[in-house]
Amino acid sequence: MMSTLNLTSVNPSVFMLVGIPGLEQFHIWIGIPFFVIYLVALVGNGILLYLITMDHNLHEPMFFFLSMLASADLILYVILSTTCVPKTLTVFWLGPQKISFPGCLTQLFFLHSSFVLDSAILLAMAFDRYVAICSPLRYTTILTPRTITKIAVGISCRSFCIILPVIFLLTRLPFCRTRIIPHTYCEHIGVARLACADISINIWYGFCVPIMTVISDVILIAVSYTLILCAVFRLPSRDARQKALGTCGSHVCVILMFYTPAFFSILAHRFGHNVSRTFHIMFANLYIVIPPALNPIVYGVKTKQIRDKVILLFSTKGSE
Repeated sequence: MMSTLNLTSVNPSVFMLVGIPGLEQFHIWIGIPFFVIYLVALVGNGILLYLITMDHNLHEPMFFFLSMLASADLILYVILSTTCVPKTLTVFWLGPQKISFPGCLTQLFFLHSSFVLDSAILLAMAFDRYVAICSPLRYTTILTPRTITKIAVGISCRSFCIILPVIFLLTRLPFCRTRIIPHTYCEHIGVARLACADISINIWYGFCVPIMTVISDVILIAVSYTLILCAVFRLPSRDARQKALGTCGSHVCVILMFYTPAFFSILAHRFGHNVSRTFHIMFANLYIVIPPALNPIVYGVKTKQIRDKVILLFSTKGSE
């Protein structure tokens, strides 16, 4: 099988995902906690979406953006059979797996576009908190349903338009080297490096355009929270300051969980030449499951409206 996949082919039909190099003998054991975290993410985000959809008291801009974040995480997990986590579990438990070239492109498109979309949603949530704290009397007039819809469509289109060129950049490449991917899923540069052509434009676009987009989101989020803190510390009473900061606590936690490991991974790839490939791939796998699993937990614990609804939901189920 491996020798066949190493044969040259300008138009590849399949690639082979082999998992985490160096840890093949531990794949079955690695897959168990991976699967548990996967289930937590599915159940947690599913409950979050259910509560926000069914409860009219949660039909506010903040919870609408939160439902978008949960939806983006669920799409990454369950849309099509070639998305990251189901395929990764198959690699862990059943050994190296074939993935078609279109399937590989589909997988990396949803992976990268989900990352850019999540970043934009966090920016939209920061803007929501800024308006709620700095201009509370104008909150409902600024964040109208029409405006929220425009924001949702805009950030979704932005994610689509930024990542779509990646697909065309890969389809133009001739693949006449190995078709074995030393990873558990397809990602842009990993696939491009299998080509027997100049991939400088892939490297330039794949690194600069999405990363600079995300960095601009981080800068705008930082500006929003700087203005929020300035407004909070001008409030007259301590209770008012604590209440205002409390409404931002869950969002700040999610921001740190999303961006900290992301930038650590980017810097490790760029400058961590002494870091083993095994560590890079293991970290990349953890990153696609841990933030989506922790996001609903953080909001469930730190957001009173959601916490109360979750308690009510399970207490009602238990009394039936």
